[in-house]
Amino acid sequence: MDGNGRWARERGLPREAGHLEGMKAVRETVEGAGRAGVGILTLFAFSTENWKRPAREIGALMDVLRSFAARECENLVRERVEVRVLGELDRLDAESLAAVRRIVDRTRGGDRLLLNLLISYGAREEIARAARALAREVREGLLDPAEIDVRRFARELYTRDLPDPDLLIRTSGEHRVSNFMLWQIAYAELYITPVYWPDFTRENLFAAILDYQRRERRFGRVLAG
Repeated sequence: MDGNGRWARERGLPREAGHLEGMKAVRETVEGAGRAGVGILTLFAFSTENWKRPAREIGALMDVLRSFAARECENLVRERVEVRVLGELDRLDAESLAAVRRIVDRTRGGDRLLLNLLISYGAREEIARAARALAREVREGLLDPAEIDVRRFARELYTRDLPDPDLLIRTSGEHRVSNFMLWQIAYAELYITPVYWPDFTRENLFAAILDYQRRERRFGRVLAG
């Protein structure tokens, strides 16, 4: 979800205004995903690199997180959306962590859409974390290194019980993945849109899905015919 800062700057507003406006795009996208029959939606909300931003902006982002949890929780329950939050959550302040836990607990069991929020998340950090977990098992004699294959490694990731993403949407015209689910998106289809995140609507989501549906997915194979 990129472009909040540029959206605000072009309107002569502080970056914080862009983050706040971006919350509306989250609502649009979640509702649109539900209407389109999407089963799993993952939003990259706050990266480990974002901790390097000015304290004021980090505070504003945490305010947006808490506001989203408070405002949207009951609506998500009604829409049967289950929220999971993935990342290094121990880095969050106590109030933000409590808000995260409330929305996760309150929406548990939603069966229409699974909404993953990546918060304090970085793909390289996730992969290193998985490697450390496997190394500990080997050191303790619980795991033979010869047993470590792609599937075994994936079991140590935050997404251990989830399928890999089919489609990656990148807003604001940027052509990079920015440390997002590097392991999981190995064969994801990429869709780049110039639209800034605060302006992203369900119609933009539908356009991305329609583009995806026209593609031929080969996963490295040559298809017959």
